[in-house]
Amino acid sequence: MNLTHDDVREIVALLDASPFDELKIETDRFKLTLRRAGGGGWTQESENAAPAGGHAPAKAQVAQMTLASGNAAIGSPMVGTFYRSPKPGAAPFVEVGSAVGPDSVVAILEAMKLMNAVPAGVSGTILEIRAQNGEFVELGQLLMLVKLDGA
Repeated sequence: MNLTHDDVREIVALLDASPFDELKIETDRFKLTLRRAGGGGWTQESENAAPAGGHAPAKAQVAQMTLASGNAAIGSPMVGTFYRSPKPGAAPFVEVGSAVGPDSVVAILEAMKLMNAVPAGVSGTILEIRAQNGEFVELGQLLMLVKLDGA
């Protein structure tokens, strides 16, 4: 698969709408790093990578907020399609009542045909799942509520 200029423009537009300052994409054929420059624009670095075995998917940063009640809200770190399981017919990553840690994957978001793991970012128990499987979600949209350990 080759990236077109339109693909790159769309990636940069998505990043401009996000709170992130850096994006790294690594495939068997290349590495691409985009960083927000001081003036709000983007710089890029790229290099060809030697073919390698399967890479673990990069984890998306999690937009989260600790609520006054001792709960945490896991928000969508980007726009995309929300999926509760790794593939159709598979068991969901988490259910209400599931214990999670900071690195526990709670969902995946598909953006531009890339699957992005969404880690919990906190330790606790899933209280509520607000997004529906297959639903398009916006940046910062509430995905799940977590009761924090010790709260």
